[in-house]
Amino acid sequence: MNRIIGVTGTPGTGKKSVAPLLAKGLRVQCLSIDGVARAHGLLKSRGGEWEVDAAALRREFHGFSSPAVLYGHLLPHSIDERLVSRAVVLRCEPSVLKRRLAGRGYSQKKVIDNVESELIGVVSSETFEAFGEAKTFEIDTTDTAPEEAAGALKGVIDGDSKPGPRIDWTLAYDTGAKLRALLSVGSS
Repeated sequence: MNRIIGVTGTPGTGKKSVAPLLAKGLRVQCLSIDGVARAHGLLKSRGGEWEVDAAALRREFHGFSSPAVLYGHLLPHSIDERLVSRAVVLRCEPSVLKRRLAGRGYSQKKVIDNVESELIGVVSSETFEAFGEAKTFEIDTTDTAPEEAAGALKGVIDGDSKPGPRIDWTLAYDTGAKLRALLSVGSS
């Protein structure tokens, strides 16, 4: 296997749990994009938030050709599309994601920012734009165990199954009341 599989998604969608299981199933190495950035001194703290030099990170991966699963929300900004054979976007229903992130102790602002990002599909859109429709697909991890998600991803990557349709959470939040409840602090 001479390919790189990218796994990305909004924080809290399951990348750290699913990617190593997928790599194990594919018998390839698994690398965290954040880990690579940290190891090369490309993460900087600014005002309590971490920023990465995406151009420098992209250079770190230039020419990387070992079979691997690379994961992180920065995937569409850090890997040249020619290096990636498949890009997978993990998605999670926004109200469930809100509970997950709050449970991790994220600040209220960070929870709402990430829930809003997932609702409108920011990471998904960036990934489809970076790698194209033919290479990119999504999977809903809302009620899926990491092992089940990794198995489903492996099936699509191996060509044993077809990816599902694109996910659009906005259809479930079609009123102002639903949006306010989702995007307000202290409710889920």
